[in-house]
Amino acid sequence: MNTLSPTWSAGRFQLDLGRPLVMGIVNVTPDSFSDGGAHADPGAAIRHAQTLVEAGADILDVGGESTRPGSLPLPQDAEWARIGPVLQEVVRWGVPISVDTYKPRTMRLALDLGVDIINDIDALRMPGAEDAVASSSAGICLMHMQGEPQTMQQQPHYADVVREVGDFLRARADAMLALGVPASRICIDPGFGFGKTLGHNLELARHLDEIVAHGYPVLVGVSRKSMIGGSSGRPVQERLAGSLAAALACVAAGARIVRVHDVAATVDALKVWTAVRG
Repeated sequence: MNTLSPTWSAGRFQLDLGRPLVMGIVNVTPDSFSDGGAHADPGAAIRHAQTLVEAGADILDVGGESTRPGSLPLPQDAEWARIGPVLQEVVRWGVPISVDTYKPRTMRLALDLGVDIINDIDALRMPGAEDAVASSSAGICLMHMQGEPQTMQQQPHYADVVREVGDFLRARADAMLALGVPASRICIDPGFGFGKTLGHNLELARHLDEIVAHGYPVLVGVSRKSMIGGSSGRPVQERLAGSLAAALACVAAGARIVRVHDVAATVDALKVWTAVRG
């Protein structure tokens, strides 16, 4: 088991994991499940990113392709056309910048611009992805997904979801270590909602400490997801309270980064949670 570093080494930054960090979501997409393309225009996305920073986001996560259940792959050139102009601006702000992509060429272009983190739903399994990031100094987030976005929610199946997700993430982290990537650059994400039923998601959340025990910083993305709707009965735009409850439960179990849409509310919730815990 790896011993958790007190910092996450991410490009230009050594991110202090002594408190939970908030990663603000910047969807430069016309078809996001959560915000319906509200920030699809680069100018709107940049303004939204500024709002998230002002609200207290520790990291900005910029993505140009929706990976909601049933979504189709986006050509790389189209993805870069969406996020390239946004990255050129936000990378100058002095804030850690993450790129949400599984495409090796997008990773290389983003790293050339100076982004700090590659956040990959496919855990760097696409040919060329490992090579694209291994020799950089970027932080790496490896996520578990069963199947692919287009079909992942049709019939997800596990014998033991916690063990299988943990084994996959440990194997992917080991693969990066074998390439010479230091453990301090690696973060893992159990992939709530990616090829998992409501029951699978809840089981992962209940036993998140077992994922944390692998010794890498754990990032969780539960914001507004179907597991929140399935538990609360609320539609997407009414899932703030449920999202905060899930995020705090994950942080209590050891998650160090929460990826969220509602940054201001999450920052406040974490401040109060931290104060109560002393």
